[in-house]
Amino acid sequence: MNADLDIVSAGMVTAVGLDAPSSCAAMRARLDGFQETRFLGAAGEWLIGAPVPLPRNWMGAKRLAHMAAAAIVEAFEAKPEARGRTALVLCLAEEDRPGRPAPDSRNLLSQIEQITEIVGPIASRVVAHGRPSGHVALEAARRLLASNAAPFVIIVGVDSYLTSQTVNHYLARERLLTPKNSNGFIPGEAAAAILCARTGGTMHLTGLGLAREEAHIYNETDLPFRGQAMTTAYKEAFAGSGCLHSDITLKMGDFVGETYWFQQSALAMLRTQREHSQVRPIWALGASLGNVGAAAVPVMLGWALSAIQRGYAPSGPILIEASGDDGACGAAVVEAR
Repeated sequence: MNADLDIVSAGMVTAVGLDAPSSCAAMRARLDGFQETRFLGAAGEWLIGAPVPLPRNWMGAKRLAHMAAAAIVEAFEAKPEARGRTALVLCLAEEDRPGRPAPDSRNLLSQIEQITEIVGPIASRVVAHGRPSGHVALEAARRLLASNAAPFVIIVGVDSYLTSQTVNHYLARERLLTPKNSNGFIPGEAAAAILCARTGGTMHLTGLGLAREEAHIYNETDLPFRGQAMTTAYKEAFAGSGCLHSDITLKMGDFVGETYWFQQSALAMLRTQREHSQVRPIWALGASLGNVGAAAVPVMLGWALSAIQRGYAPSGPILIEASGDDGACGAAVVEAR
């Protein structure tokens, strides 16, 4: 689908930095925030995770609220006139995910608004689809801006896999990276905020695609996995932006570590690449932050914005993809203004 939206500024709180410049510099240098956590693995070893080094040891919804608030405040620093004129779209974990740190999304939203003192022109919205939430939020932001409901929209993603119930759930399903399981992900946490407007940004969203995979990672009916949904998301994003896969100069993905997600991306690439092109770089968010859930897409958008502003992103369209355990897939194409 076609998109008409600019990314104006960004804010971040991650395991490798408490603001966007330091986080993006660390990810550019391929640094990571992996360390031993207070959680035990199946064999009694300390589990590796990517926690955010907050100044206080807040827990649960309060922790997420402060992480999100810090990212929001940073995003507004570059555009102070947007305060009071901005609609908020909050990206959170899937509602049925065990151990989500903020089960009451409205309460979390209230805490964030109280800390940041944000008063928007319209009611805030919640998108609870896990990692692809950011793509759904981009579509919501596009519609809000197109309808003139608000001159600015801020997309905020915040999530954490570092809770006891979540860790135990994924350990039981052998989905976490441990000494005995190389096909797993590292649980992480992060928050990111992306300030959007119709114009005036350094980076422009040109295409967006959304789809749902039937043969998802919990495919109990053993359907053949062909990467159909991500292929569809790619095609929609390319059609909206008016570019071909061969025009993409950089690809960014959540790629949390499990082979399923790499296979999905490879299948989508094979099914949409029709013209010869040179090998393009792929920036994997999971290599630095682990699995950060609903914060993934806002972090990648912020990283792409920083790369464009600082001149180390390749010239041309950038493809940003993410997908969830339930089969939700999203792809977006962004370019420098």
